[in-house]
Amino acid sequence: MTLLIGALTIGLILSLLALGVYISYCVFDIADITTDGSITLGASICAVLIVHGVNPLLATLAGFAGGLAAGTVTGILQAKFHINALLSGILVMTGLYSVNLHVMGKSNVPLLSGTSFTTWAERLGQAWFGQPEVDLLGWLVSSRDLVTLLGALGVSLLAGLALYWFFRTELGTAMRAAGDNPQMIRALGVNVERYRILGLALANGLTALSGALLAQYQGFADAQMGIGMMVWGLASVIIGESLTGSRSLGLAIYGAVAGSVLFRMLVAMALRWGLNPNDLKLVTALFVFAALVLPHLLQRWKRPAAVAQPRS
Repeated sequence: MTLLIGALTIGLILSLLALGVYISYCVFDIADITTDGSITLGASICAVLIVHGVNPLLATLAGFAGGLAAGTVTGILQAKFHINALLSGILVMTGLYSVNLHVMGKSNVPLLSGTSFTTWAERLGQAWFGQPEVDLLGWLVSSRDLVTLLGALGVSLLAGLALYWFFRTELGTAMRAAGDNPQMIRALGVNVERYRILGLALANGLTALSGALLAQYQGFADAQMGIGMMVWGLASVIIGESLTGSRSLGLAIYGAVAGSVLFRMLVAMALRWGLNPNDLKLVTALFVFAALVLPHLLQRWKRPAAVAQPRS
């Protein structure tokens, strides 16, 4: 049960990352590699501030602001300097590695001496249940882990609802239109580049927010924690599209969150069944490759079959 609760919690925290990847990949059709650097940036800013006694809420918001800044830089490189979208993300991600090391002052920052959201969750669990462990369906579960899971669920729901509301506003609708058909939007006299900068800033802000919460849950921030996170986000979004079978706004946002949770559950089960942790990134990459290629292969197989059917 502890493994299940831990997998659900991390899946919900990383659903913010999946929502960020949804904005960059599905709305603007950009595989933004900045994700790998911005999640670490959010974690490092939050961890350093918490260690120095800053309120966890303010530290988390500061991490979110750091992601906004990173995404803005990527967007400016694309819109103002006309650098290829993929190359822009690589440039910013590479630069952020050094920035993160300067922010932390070292490669790893533990949060053992600071007050974080998990500290609040432990106190709240003690206040609610009056004991460190709770009987949940016949299993003894840490009250801190249970409250943390509920908190992660609340944050994920709020983020999903806020994103759904934003994309239904005039600004959000224009942003989606700018990503879907930039030529038409330019013909209407709209500055597409401005919407792209705003969209990438929001995407990386959500990613950094995910990193800030993940650092507090794990109890540390590490310079290597962002490696492969872009692929993780893609896997979550692809799983979500497979679950919902639709690209409508509400179902797409729900699918990104559900895909993140399901993917984390699959990873937890694979590790429990003996998967070497060193192979985890490779398996994730292979899974995304298969998810991207299989739909095209299925379409090719269906076409010859349809042609071969005799006409009545």
